[in-house]
Amino acid sequence: MGRWLPDAHGRLARAALELYSERGFEQTTALEIAERAGVTERTFFRYFADKREVLFQGSQELQRIILEAIAQTPADVRPVDAVIAAIDTVGGLVFDRAHSVRRATIIAANPALQERELLKFSTLTASVAGALRERGVAEPSATLAAETGVTVFKIGFERWITGTPSEDWAECIRDTVRQLRDVTPSLIVSQV
Repeated sequence: MGRWLPDAHGRLARAALELYSERGFEQTTALEIAERAGVTERTFFRYFADKREVLFQGSQELQRIILEAIAQTPADVRPVDAVIAAIDTVGGLVFDRAHSVRRATIIAANPALQERELLKFSTLTASVAGALRERGVAEPSATLAAETGVTVFKIGFERWITGTPSEDWAECIRDTVRQLRDVTPSLIVSQV
């Protein structure tokens, strides 16, 4: 076994994505991932709690970057703009398009992984709302801004992975924000 070769973590992640793409998530075992990466199954579990974690390992880092960006936004910036500015900054820092496309395809093929992805976004939304409350944003404005920002993230991300390769992350996020503003400039809620 080549467990002493450099970058066992990266080799495991690449092997997992390859196998999930080839065989499907459910049909792939941790042992098979380890063997493809040239390490032991025990080494796999040193890096990942289970095989799902290969797909969700960056969630905490993504959340940390967004929360840090919100905290650094000037106090006079509207809450939703602070969230969107934070989301705008993460694309170049944490996303690799080819990896993201492959990951999204694997998740789309598995209902349990889709549920986990929704949980990830729910956790992110709650954390963003908490960060806004720490900035003094009252409820329900903090939650509305967090939900809006994370929705922009999800829709912009989907556009980024399905769009043309020339579209960059920031362009997709900004276009999603423009479209949101187009559909909400004169939002009128009817009384029931």
